[in-house]
Amino acid sequence: MHGKDHLDTYLLRVLYTLLTEQSVTRTAVKLGQSQPAISNTLKRLREITGDAILVRGKNGMVPTERGHELLTLAQQSLEAMERIARPSQEFDPANTTRTFHLGAPDYLDAFFLPNIVERLRKHAPQAKLVVHPLNAGVDYLAALEQGGMDLVIGNWLEPPAELHIGRLFSDEIVCLVAATHPLARKGMTKEDYHRAAHVVPLPYSLSQRGVIDSVLASMRIARDERVMVQSFTAAPYLLQNTDLVFTTTRHFARFYADLLPLTILPSPIPFPAMRFYLLWHERNHLTPAHRWIRRLLSDCGRHIGARPGSPAARTADNLEDGEK
Repeated sequence: MHGKDHLDTYLLRVLYTLLTEQSVTRTAVKLGQSQPAISNTLKRLREITGDAILVRGKNGMVPTERGHELLTLAQQSLEAMERIARPSQEFDPANTTRTFHLGAPDYLDAFFLPNIVERLRKHAPQAKLVVHPLNAGVDYLAALEQGGMDLVIGNWLEPPAELHIGRLFSDEIVCLVAATHPLARKGMTKEDYHRAAHVVPLPYSLSQRGVIDSVLASMRIARDERVMVQSFTAAPYLLQNTDLVFTTTRHFARFYADLLPLTILPSPIPFPAMRFYLLWHERNHLTPAHRWIRRLLSDCGRHIGARPGSPAARTADNLEDGEK
């Protein structure tokens, strides 16, 4: 640039219109400006670019060689500014090839993730899904902030205040035992629960205590944690032909009770319903693709909550209504 001025949106718009209309008069009319104002702006543009931009031809004004180059650059610049000021709200799931990254504990593998995959394959067949397991070694807050994860499914009593939250569904907490367990037929009392040997999964977050552990701690109940496992999905298999007890959610318990010789018992401890929710960072809160995948997961949550035979599982709230 040869002058002290710098191009702004107004100058770019006048430049683009002058080069497309090839007339100061028509440019003034189109932009609602006076002809002298456009003439003065053309003078400034010539000073800034060091080029005449438009010169007189046989039938009016014609762009210089540099003017032709500036037309393309001005158009691209205006389109870029438009995208900055008004980000696209369009997202086409049918044709997207985007990869979505979801952080989730493994106890959702059996009864919730299949619904997500089914709907994703139906509505976004070219999209990819990467499910990141949550464990004590995963810093999901950093992953959400840095873009390593798009969403995290959690069930902590106190989700991080700095994240957005959308509720998915709630589920009843029950006890799962072997079909041959002495309590399988008569049920379980609080005293039985205290005396029992328990299978306990290791926590999948160092910064958040699980619902079951939090409630038991508040009631000053100490379980006999006889077997501790890294994976939630391993626990049901360890119950077979033993006197062990596994405290879990009804949907999880029902899946494995249909698969293995196990029995579901009402919990004698008055646990509150376990609430599952989505967490995401402000960085992609308004992204159209992100809003779409949140709605898809919300639909999956409603489907889980509405399943028959689950009296304590409440239908999920609308995700957008549940956002904060």
